[in-house]
Amino acid sequence: MLKDQSFKSYLKDTEKPFSGWDFSYITETDRMNCSLLSWSYGSMVLPLIQKSTSLLDMGTGGGELLAKLQPFPEKVCATEGYLPNVPVARKRLEPLGVEVYQIGEDDLLPFEDNQFDLIINKHESYSPQEVRRVLNDDGIFVTQQVGGTDYVDINKALGAPVNDEFSHWELAYAEKELRENGFEVIEAIEEFPVQRFYDIGALLYYLKAIPWQVPDFKSENYIAQLYKIHEMIQLRGYFDIKQHRFLLKAKKR
Repeated sequence: MLKDQSFKSYLKDTEKPFSGWDFSYITETDRMNCSLLSWSYGSMVLPLIQKSTSLLDMGTGGGELLAKLQPFPEKVCATEGYLPNVPVARKRLEPLGVEVYQIGEDDLLPFEDNQFDLIINKHESYSPQEVRRVLNDDGIFVTQQVGGTDYVDINKALGAPVNDEFSHWELAYAEKELRENGFEVIEAIEEFPVQRFYDIGALLYYLKAIPWQVPDFKSENYIAQLYKIHEMIQLRGYFDIKQHRFLLKAKKR
C-alpha cells in the first residue's frame, strides 16, 4: 500500500499547519464538502446581534465567524477554551473591540450576573445554569450544537472505539435541559447532514483538527484501514460520513 504514491502523498496532509477553526486548505480546494442544513446559524444570529446592546460569543475558535458578524453592539465578549486558539482569536478580534477570555470550565464563566442580552454559541459546550446566570432578563440564547452521533462513521471505518460519553447529546435532551433551567424554547431543529471527503488526505487533515474524535490518532496505527478508505474513494470518488447537528433558540424566563 505504501508503494501507492498518491496514498503516500496524501499521508503528508497530517503535517499541514492548522490554526483557529479554518478549514480553507480542504474546503476552498473542494476536497471536502457538506450537504446543506435547513437553517443558517449566521442568518439567525446576525439580526439579533444588530438589535443587541451586549453580546457574548461562547467558543469563538479563532474568531473567524464572529469577525464576520459586524457591526457589533457596544459591549462584545468572547470565550475560548482551546489554548492554541486564544492568541489567534485575540489577534483577530481585539482590534474590533472584542474582549477575548480564555476559560477552563463552561460552568465558570468570568462574568457578573445579568451581563448580556444575547449569547451565541456554535459548537461549544455550555452549562444552562451558567448561561442563564450571565444572561439578562428576557435575554436570548442561540446555539448550534454537534450531536452525540456526529462522525461515528469515521470511527467505524477505522475500527476505532466510539466514545459513547455523549451519545445522549441530542435535541430532545438539550431542549428539556434548557426548559428545566428557566428557559422558554423558541425554536428547535435537528438534522443529520452528510460530509463528503474526496481524498484520504482531506480526511486526515480533518482528523488532525478534531483530535477528540479518535484520541491519540496516528496515521501509522491505522494504515490498513486508511488505505481501504483510499481505495473506496478511488473507486467511488468520495467517502461520506454522517454529521449530527441541532439548533436551539431560547429566551430566559
